[in-house]
Amino acid sequence: MKPQLTLFLAFLVFSLSAQIPEGYYETTAGLDGEELKAELHEIINDHEIYTYTSSNTDTWDILKQTDKDPEDGSYVIGFYSGFKMDASKEYDNGNGWNREHVWAKSRGSLGTNRGPGTDVHNLRAADISTNSARNNRNFDEADDQYIDESGQHQGETDSYTSSSEWIWEPRDKVKGDVARILFYMATRYEGTNGEPDLELREELLSNDSNEPYHARLSVLLKWHEEDPVDEIERNRNDVIYSFQENRNPFVDHPEFVSLIWEGEEAEEPEPVLSTKEEIKNKFKFYPNPVKTNFTIDAPRGTKFTVIDSTGKVIIENNSKRKTQNKIASFNAGIYTLLTQFKDIEISFQLIKSE
Repeated sequence: MKPQLTLFLAFLVFSLSAQIPEGYYETTAGLDGEELKAELHEIINDHEIYTYTSSNTDTWDILKQTDKDPEDGSYVIGFYSGFKMDASKEYDNGNGWNREHVWAKSRGSLGTNRGPGTDVHNLRAADISTNSARNNRNFDEADDQYIDESGQHQGETDSYTSSSEWIWEPRDKVKGDVARILFYMATRYEGTNGEPDLELREELLSNDSNEPYHARLSVLLKWHEEDPVDEIERNRNDVIYSFQENRNPFVDHPEFVSLIWEGEEAEEPEPVLSTKEEIKNKFKFYPNPVKTNFTIDAPRGTKFTVIDSTGKVIIENNSKRKTQNKIASFNAGIYTLLTQFKDIEISFQLIKSE
């Protein structure tokens, strides 16, 4: 058994210091770009290091605090899946849960080495099979929902992957968390003291690359904006600070992201589906004409209806990226496919053949 007194004292420190220390970011005033990134590195560098697995306080113990179920502290929540898992089991010979390196441990050969490989800002609780499916995939928007069918915890995960590209799209609730974790890693690890020099890139990396890069930067910037910091993320930052004595600056000050990675001369990220024409280009359905089934490939959350010539609604559904629809029993003729994404509606002509 690990000494419970250690955990109690650490939790007591957290309880007394669950806030940004006064003057913590004072030296960043007026800085931006590489100067700001360099100063933040100095602030969060040289943190208290814990071992990956130990009879004393280790990363398992800290994650039980940072990733616990807010409704029942005896469980941890799977980062990509949302599954509830018994915290006390730890790995349990593959019957429990494990620790996901959000900045994949192969990207820069972090491994589980003390320091970059055990930095809890980068570790999240994960169910074992979903963690294995994510592997070291780049972060990007994907098409195929990942359904866990092999682990101790099974079901739909609301994360997406791809059969054609080495990419992973986490569930919407943690997309911003992923981005801010990677922003932290690229700032904390700058090649000093024998540590890797981590950088965010736009180009996707192959699965066998161990270069110290991660992708895709433009998507991470978008996720950072779309999924802002919430109370769970702030609390997690406080807990880790009580152990490691360093913070994730991009949780405390989300505006640091644009000051570093979106300089005045950088192009603004292209707005996502902000105009009717952009949505129309993203929306696909095939085949057309159709005899039996047709597939709708649209941004997740798109509502669509199929209406016959009398105005009767014969199909009504929401898109989960790719949605198959049966039309074999319908009469031959011309139907209206009406789509709605946010407040924009677009209609298409759907032809049912004999």
